[in-house]
This record gives sequence, C-alpha cells and structure tokens, in this order.
Amino acid sequence: MDKTQKLENLHKKWIAECQCELKKTATQAVPGVGNAEAEIVFIGEAPGKSEDEKGEPFVGAAGKFLDEMLAEIKLRRENIYITNIVKYRPPNNRDPLPEEKASCREWLLEELKIISPKLIIFLGRHAMNNFFPDQQISGAHGKLLIKPFKGMSTKYFFSLYHPAAALYDGSMRETLMEDFKKIPKVLEEIEKRQKNK
Repeated sequence: MDKTQKLENLHKKWIAECQCELKKTATQAVPGVGNAEAEIVFIGEAPGKSEDEKGEPFVGAAGKFLDEMLAEIKLRRENIYITNIVKYRPPNNRDPLPEEKASCREWLLEELKIISPKLIIFLGRHAMNNFFPDQQISGAHGKLLIKPFKGMSTKYFFSLYHPAAALYDGSMRETLMEDFKKIPKVLEEIEKRQKNK
C-alpha cells in the first residue's frame, strides 16, 4: 500500500472515529491534502468557513496568500502536504480549545508518521504550541527548531506567522514573506545535517 492510500484510509478511519466536540457544529471534517511523499508539511490551526464548506484546508483568502508565497519559492500545492491541528471548524472561527486539539492530535500525528517529511512548518502559534508549548511565535518565527519526538521521524520544525493574521497586518505580512523565503535554505541546512550524521 502506498502512502497516498494509507492517508486515505487514515482519514476515513478518523472521520468515523474522531471524538472532537467540533464535529457537532462543523459541516464536515477537513483532513489534510497534498503530496503523500512531500518533503514539507505545513500545519495550520483549524479550518475556517471556506474550508468547512469545501472540506479542504487553506482554500480561503489565507490559502490564496499561501499559494502566492509558495510560488515565490517555486513550490506548488502538489509538492507539499497541508493540514491543521484541528480537523473541524470551531464556531465563528474562534481559537480551538485544548480538549479539541487533544481529540484531533492522534489523527495529526498519524498523518505525519505516514508522510515522514524532512521539515514541518507551523502556520501560526497554535500549530507551533501544539509541539513547542513554551515557545512564543514572536521569538520563534523564521528560525529552525530541532527536537526529536517519540514515534516521529521528523525532528526539524520551522515557525511562521499564520497567513490569515498577515492579511490584516501589513508589517506582519512582510515578515511572513521574508521568513517564507528562508524555506529553501532551511531545507539545504537540514540536508547538510543529515549528511553529516
């Protein structure tokens, strides 16, 4: 069974089994999408209105902005995998609650295990704090974080501001674009580290 098939099966299983309270208010689950062989996985916070309607992550305004930034570094959606820490839309796009994150956590970890990317990129503080609870996004953005996690092959992480936040704040937008342009160099750095093991 290839990784694409494994991911499809995983999503089917979790759509049936996930106990997230948000299931009651959301239209549908929004599992991750993209290349099952991707070197880079982007993790956002939770689906918004457009995502809830379409059943796909990052298809609204923030998603369009993300596509623009990907194009800047010569990447397309087909090259990456994108998911959220919470797979159901919180009412009125409020922040996901700790118990909502916890009920979707296994689903996310299993996605990451199957794909086994070189680099995991956090879009916003919620995604980052899911793995690095003590970090502040204001200090961690644009920097390579290295930390092994039990049961996960990936240990390289990179934090960005969330594209949705940058849409409303011009100065944050520039910072996000600058950080985004570092991604190819970050991948080179990881390759060097892996060779020198």
